[in-house]
Amino acid sequence: MAEETLQRKLGLFPATNIVVANMIGAGIFTTSGLLMAGLNNPLLMLLLWAVGGVIAICGALSYGELGAAMPGAGGEYLFLSKLYHPIFGFLSGWVSFMVGFSAPIAASALGFSEYFTRAVPGVSSSFEQAGISPAVTGKLLAISVILIFTFIHYRGIKYGAKIQNILTLLKVALILILLVAGFSSGKGDFSNLGEGSKLPGGFAGLKTIGLSLMWIMFAYSGWNASTYLGAEIKNPSKTLPRSLLYGTGIVMILYMGINLLYVYGINPEEMKGVISVGGLAMGNLFGKSADILFSLMIAFALFSSLSAFLIIGPRVYYSMAKDGLFFNSVANVHKKFGVPSNSILLQCIIAVVLVLSGTFEQVLTYMGFALGIFPILTVLGVWRLRRREPGALRLRGFPLTQIIYLMTGFLILFLSFLERPAESSIALLTVAIGVPAYFIFKKNGVKSS
Repeated sequence: MAEETLQRKLGLFPATNIVVANMIGAGIFTTSGLLMAGLNNPLLMLLLWAVGGVIAICGALSYGELGAAMPGAGGEYLFLSKLYHPIFGFLSGWVSFMVGFSAPIAASALGFSEYFTRAVPGVSSSFEQAGISPAVTGKLLAISVILIFTFIHYRGIKYGAKIQNILTLLKVALILILLVAGFSSGKGDFSNLGEGSKLPGGFAGLKTIGLSLMWIMFAYSGWNASTYLGAEIKNPSKTLPRSLLYGTGIVMILYMGINLLYVYGINPEEMKGVISVGGLAMGNLFGKSADILFSLMIAFALFSSLSAFLIIGPRVYYSMAKDGLFFNSVANVHKKFGVPSNSILLQCIIAVVLVLSGTFEQVLTYMGFALGIFPILTVLGVWRLRRREPGALRLRGFPLTQIIYLMTGFLILFLSFLERPAESSIALLTVAIGVPAYFIFKKNGVKSS
């Protein structure tokens, strides 16, 4: 089995922290301005954030059952391989390899550099004097952060988890400070909730809502994070489902609060298209110095999500390699640090490549569509699991929670494809390329030693 050489060292607290850290990342700090540009309505935006949270909780309930019954490394890769056929597991791992973890790492690193250079513009100015453009400076900063955290997690899961716990607690504390300070300032305006305009009627409005929900689900992505570390979680039948539900619930509450703060501090027209909305909101409420301070704090808060993705992604590729469906060397576990070392280094390389290419919005749409496909198939697997293993853990809500997730998931993908056919088609092409890749690996008999 793929998990035989990994050790169970993670309890409920670090497992929940990994879920929270994985979810709270570039999405909540960057997408609300893009959402407002399309929706033009603060109340509708807040409603969609709430809907996204409900969808994520429905998914967490489903994955909780699956993770308790199959507590190994790899998450969806493991579930789909056992419930259906190895090719489905491979394709989910293939998508994770191409975009699922590498792209969020790149997005978090780029988000850090944008907030950091907003807070400390002198960095870009210094590099400009040396003939390096601000765009290149931002990419260099992002790559540096990825390299630093790759080094941290290369040195072991226990060491990395300690750093992760600290970063996650600091990030949650930052959001609470933002909320308390922002709402107590008295300088915002709740009447902003009534500003804006209506969406276009008919199908055009539905397509905009579908795309918006897909971006929101990117911000919520990570509600399944601890399932990827099932082989390293203590007492997984109890700990794993609880970590998913606790983590997702905490994040949903924080997301609703911080989006309400954005609307309170920023007029809808001013918010449209702004990526660094957190800095803008605090600048409006407290002045330029607050913009600088909180932009800097948010920049470092993004370390937590970047760190979480660097923990999780390599475990998927490790599991694929152990099952003979990826390069043999990716299955190597470091003798001293006990981590899938080559897999971690591979993750670093792919993330660096993505930092050097694409725009934030294009990567967001491509990534959101690709990542929306396999969770639908995984949630469907709950019915299979209940038939095959009648004695397995049963969580409340079945089958309503699964039906909600499936219906909304299909609708989001359908509407998003119609709204952004180019990026969505590239995502489907990425999945399609994985089919011949699977048979090539099978034919060549790539096996772990």
